[in-house]
Amino acid sequence: MKQLLRRLLPTRNDRSQGRQTLFFDRRPELIYVIGDVHGCLSLLRKMERLITTDAEASEGEKWIVLLGDYIDRGPESAAVLDHLLSRPPAGFRRFCLAGNHEQLMLSYLAAPDPNHFWLGLGGHDTLRSYGLYEMAERSSSMKALLESHVPSEHVDFLQAAPSLLAVPGFVFVHGGIRSGVPLEEQADEDLLWLRPSPDTTSPANVIVVHGHTPVDDVEISPGRINVDTGAYATGLLSCIRIDRNNDIVKLAAS
Repeated sequence: MKQLLRRLLPTRNDRSQGRQTLFFDRRPELIYVIGDVHGCLSLLRKMERLITTDAEASEGEKWIVLLGDYIDRGPESAAVLDHLLSRPPAGFRRFCLAGNHEQLMLSYLAAPDPNHFWLGLGGHDTLRSYGLYEMAERSSSMKALLESHVPSEHVDFLQAAPSLLAVPGFVFVHGGIRSGVPLEEQADEDLLWLRPSPDTTSPANVIVVHGHTPVDDVEISPGRINVDTGAYATGLLSCIRIDRNNDIVKLAAS
């Protein structure tokens, strides 16, 4: 069984338009789900240490799933992406889903504009993390600056991040799930942007784990778990551990 779990492979929904979605028909022994990091590298490093200590006694496949929004608002967005592009902690497999802030950054990189919506949502903080403290007046000049300061590996990471990961009993997304729409047909706009409402009711027999909407403490509701505790503003990065018995344990780094 242990060897079988180590070879868990997803069914990839490579939609002609939109991001990749990942569907697994088996689950690992443990899944650790981390909420929005938002440029807080020190908190992410602390959380990974907590996770590795927590998992020491467990054998079998162990995953870390991050729910998106790695950039903006906090001070170290570029360094967070560097970290996520490095090897995960020993003994873990790491999945990095896309958040709406990653999508906004890509939009800006494609067409930099001093009035772009992203800049008011923490984009300036991200640009400063790349050493860009002033914006060029001309779009063409700003694009050249971006290309010289933002590594292509970071852009590739932002583009390749899946919008959904599903295992039996759980679905992981940044924003939410649109009610009445099959998981395979969910739109990226909803997966990255939806907030809890009557339109985001969880599908039957599935718990949706998401971030995107800051709460004071991890919020566990029927059919839904919110793991975003506003790390950049509160200094608290949260995570949940899910085992094969569906027991949920909270972890917090501060």
